[in-house]
Amino acid sequence: MGSSKSDVRFAPVILAGGSGTRFWPRSRKAKAKQVLALDGQRTMIQQTLDRLLPLADASDVWVITNDLLDDVIGEQLPEVPRERILSEPAARNTAPACALAAFLLERTAPETVIGIFPSDHAIKDTARFAEVVRAGVALAASGDKVVVLGVPPARAETGYGYIELGGVVDDPAVADSGIEVRRVKRFTEKPDRARAEEFVASGNYAWNGGIFLWSARTLAGAIREFRPAMAPLLEKIAAAYGTAEFERVFAEEYPQCENISIDYAVLEPRSAKGEMNSGIYCLPGDFAWNDLGCWSALHEHVAACPPDMVSIANVIDGQDPLTISIDSCGNYVYAPGKVIALVGVSDLVVVQTGDALLITTRERSQDVGKVVAELKTKGREDLI
Repeated sequence: MGSSKSDVRFAPVILAGGSGTRFWPRSRKAKAKQVLALDGQRTMIQQTLDRLLPLADASDVWVITNDLLDDVIGEQLPEVPRERILSEPAARNTAPACALAAFLLERTAPETVIGIFPSDHAIKDTARFAEVVRAGVALAASGDKVVVLGVPPARAETGYGYIELGGVVDDPAVADSGIEVRRVKRFTEKPDRARAEEFVASGNYAWNGGIFLWSARTLAGAIREFRPAMAPLLEKIAAAYGTAEFERVFAEEYPQCENISIDYAVLEPRSAKGEMNSGIYCLPGDFAWNDLGCWSALHEHVAACPPDMVSIANVIDGQDPLTISIDSCGNYVYAPGKVIALVGVSDLVVVQTGDALLITTRERSQDVGKVVAELKTKGREDLI
């Protein structure tokens, strides 16, 4: 594992099917956040692929998305073979999407290590990311193991899942990497504030960053064990891949899959076997990770200042060269082509597009998805 690419076959799977409602009005169904350049010139999904290419060939990458985004993703990722960009016939959460890749690969290369990578993450230390993933691939390839990357928690965040860490493992598969391996005791989804504070204070929890590594055989086997009704559906789809029947079989079978996350479908029931028997291991996701889930997260990510100053920094995106700020702090503003003046305001999010204007606070930016739901009830599909 010392070279840039491992001898183990590695197949990254990029999950890109979400609609990014909390980034409305910039993010729309046909142009969701993963195909937007939110923090630079490269889009979120392009940055995701950029991080993975030192670890795998583009021809080994899979992308799971939807019909509204597959063409633009194909244009943005010309390196990825078009037949490996799969459009879900129906949104079924992350378990069927992850498992689909496992069943496809299990037929011909069951020892292939699959990596699950959401397309909306921001990672600043890409060299460390590659180092940790490389170690995770080696660990996942060494047996019936599940590897998760746990992000050191920066605060008591209630919007993330948490991983309770178990004992340190001296595994020969990663002995030369210098990266600590921990067993996993349990997963807890989105705790309340009091529990989140307790977790962070204990020093024995990590955020669940949604990045997982396992062999195709291990993941397909876990689906058969814990979600047996889903397995024959995915087996039929995998058997039809590469034939003239694939689109029909995919459209008929996939919507019958359970709508469930990979965490609930596989990780939690497997962890219930106990720390010593689950075969779940955690590597440190200490590579300046940020889940760009809402405008406040983007503000935090883009603010070019020390962490203790993020809350008071103004972030002005897409602005005219002239910006005026008087007694204002902690704001995020996106208004391309406009002179922006802030006077005596704090902690606002203001986002202007050609047909919509969003005004909220950073604290309430998690609720922007409710705007999309309200627009839907009012029949304004043109705005979502």
